Amino acid sequence: MWSVSEWVSNGHLPTAEVVQELVAEAHRRFAPVGEGQVADYIPALAAADPAHFGLCVSSCGGALFEAGEARVTFSIQSISKPFLFALICQAIGEEEAREKLGVNSTGLPFNSVLAVERSGDGLSNPMVNAGAIAATSLAPGASSEEKWAFIQDGFSRFAGRRLEIDAAVCASELATNRRNAGLATLLSDHDRIWWDPDEATELYTRQCSLSVTAADLAVMAATLANGGRQPITGEQVIEAIHCQHVLAVMVTAGLYETSGDWLYATGLPGKSGVAGGMITVAPGKGGLATYAPPLDEAGNSVRGQLTARFLSERLGLNLFASRPEGSG
Repeated sequence: MWSVSEWVSNGHLPTAEVVQELVAEAHRRFAPVGEGQVADYIPALAAADPAHFGLCVSSCGGALFEAGEARVTFSIQSISKPFLFALICQAIGEEEAREKLGVNSTGLPFNSVLAVERSGDGLSNPMVNAGAIAATSLAPGASSEEKWAFIQDGFSRFAGRRLEIDAAVCASELATNRRNAGLATLLSDHDRIWWDPDEATELYTRQCSLSVTAADLAVMAATLANGGRQPITGEQVIEAIHCQHVLAVMVTAGLYETSGDWLYATGLPGKSGVAGGMITVAPGKGGLATYAPPLDEAGNSVRGQLTARFLSERLGLNLFASRPEGSG
């Protein structure tokens, strides 16, 4: 009889020397790439330096391998979505979370209204804005401040340090938040939001404005890779069962309408944010995070995608890669 522990990803990253060498090589290779545009629909994001490029790999044992601007702060934006979903699964159970939020890919942009309308029942998934706002509304608490305390504390436990809001980014987003407010109203029309729509939108905006570094995100991603246990503090942030469900939705919807291309190239769960951050999770091995503000047309970091593909291949991370038995 097999035990649960035998049905998990295993294996390890290469030696520390090899990982650090490949991280440094990735930085050398892709730092000169000039493609993409810095996001400007949120005014505060337009001030980002397009030359910034930082990356960090965290092993499940807590070793960090960095290059470039891995300690430069930026707002977490949509990379918050998988961590929020994990916290909600922990709070209400993964089956109730799936029933209330949906888990199927929309095949449409992250802020699509059509995705909600054409579903018929208002479901999308927690990796797009509508599903993430609905997830925020499910945070435990009898007031918005109690809900916010739950969210901020949970994210800080993933990071292993207290995360704070970037006030300038938050104010800029709140001033240009009409589309998300409209999505929340639409969710309310479908009975798919469980708190005041305006307050849920404001909470979601605060969440997206939390300030992080690539090093923070690598450790947070490694927590998802490590069965919910934070690799540096050793805290069990969420139960292991929730990691596999979060990663499943990341695989199908983490890069929105380009998720298929991403999976084809990397074979790994990933998530991007419009500030230029990106995470990649290698279950049982570790997490990769990059910061490079210029984005492609789908809103994903150009250099982040190149880095993830390169390191997935060189570090042997692709979940679908195999060799014929007996090939040596």
